[in-house]
Amino acid sequence: MTSLPQDPPSAISEDDRETAVQRLQGAYTEGHISHEEMVERLHQALTAKTHSELATALASLPEQNAGTTSTIAAVSGRIQRRGAWRVPRILRVESALGRVHLDLSRAVIEHPVVDIELRLGTGRASITVPRDAIVDVEGLRTGWKDPLYKTRRRSRPRGPRIRISGTMGLGRLKIRHARLSRADIAIATREP
Repeated sequence: MTSLPQDPPSAISEDDRETAVQRLQGAYTEGHISHEEMVERLHQALTAKTHSELATALASLPEQNAGTTSTIAAVSGRIQRRGAWRVPRILRVESALGRVHLDLSRAVIEHPVVDIELRLGTGRASITVPRDAIVDVEGLRTGWKDPLYKTRRRSRPRGPRIRISGTMGLGRLKIRHARLSRADIAIATREP
């Protein structure tokens, strides 16, 4: 009898590794694991090559905090977030008829990766991301027009990764990077 070839184990991404490190650090901070156990598990997570090896490092940890996922929903009207608001790890935005505006330029982003899941019917949507953010729109399906987004040219990506996924019906998504404020320009142009 011939055995079927098995799929090779899938390699983990840097995002997966960063999320695992954050979970381990959080578990230590909350007192779920000792310092020695955290150090050992961090080593496992940082040297893991496959998802099963990474899962071993995370075994027996408490489930992720439910506060890391949030949903904003409206049937019609405007959904808007701006200023210094705390961005959850996963943000679901659902709107049948209204406009959506998310401004993350001054938001508190505590996660290296933020997933924004859009479920939009009609209406426009705009998302302003931090200047140094990395944006991924590969998981977004649009029914009418492609998103308007111009990738920034930069030498070193240092900001959070913003992954935008979901579906949009008849609206259009516009994504832009935040501009420098006057204070930032003044600091950047000062001579040493």
